[in-house]
Amino acid sequence: MGSAAQNPTRIAAVIPARMNSSRFPGKMLADATGRPLIQHVYERARACPRVQEVIIATDDARIEAAAARFGARCIRTREDHPNGTSRIAEASAQIDADIIVNVQGDEPELEPELITAAIDALLADPGADMSTVVSPFLPSEDPANPNIVKCVITHGGNNGRTPRALYFSRALIPFPRDGNGPAAPLKHVGLYVYRRAFLPVFAAWPPTDLEQTEQLEQLRALEHGHAIAVAHGTARSHGIDTREQYEAFVSRWRAQPQASAPRS
Repeated sequence: MGSAAQNPTRIAAVIPARMNSSRFPGKMLADATGRPLIQHVYERARACPRVQEVIIATDDARIEAAAARFGARCIRTREDHPNGTSRIAEASAQIDADIIVNVQGDEPELEPELITAAIDALLADPGADMSTVVSPFLPSEDPANPNIVKCVITHGGNNGRTPRALYFSRALIPFPRDGNGPAAPLKHVGLYVYRRAFLPVFAAWPPTDLEQTEQLEQLRALEHGHAIAVAHGTARSHGIDTREQYEAFVSRWRAQPQASAPRS
């Protein structure tokens, strides 16, 4: 078997983008940096060398117009999608790719190497229909915080196999009964890679019991018995949910050298 680098599989990243956000309306087009937020996400996805094409999937003409201004391909989708995966599943019918990467539209600082790691994990595991990433917790992060999702995984390295997800939870898993233990909690990174043929199947299933209980969509795949390959990485970035988080991102961006560089 050839290495992942030699695999001719065509890979596209899709960014689902909608205007309606209860905590930060219109955040996709927030442009205090001189670029809309969605453009920052697009540029981070394009920085992944494993991706041949980056596409924005949206139901909003304003996002579509903004994408056209910075040269991104945009696919218009229906307005009734319950989540980004459903929107990507519709868009995938118009995309020439074997592998689809779901890049969340509010991740302007997503590390491109995490995208690479997730892609390689799926390519290395022919029995998995999707993949994701886990990361160690940063010193500033509390593993008991229910807003940070945890993931427990199988052993990797046995017979060259890629680790797979056992479960995802908002609870602290594994729980250290005696106060400590050899298995440290792992933070789940909300980045997903799908085999294109699996996307419409996944999107067609109704929400499952565990999914609705934890409010974690990826549990739907596990409940139906489908494997999720897992890559290891280090995630230092966070999504933008509030205006305060966006303002903090703007401050970080302005402090970087590229913020003062002339735009092409």
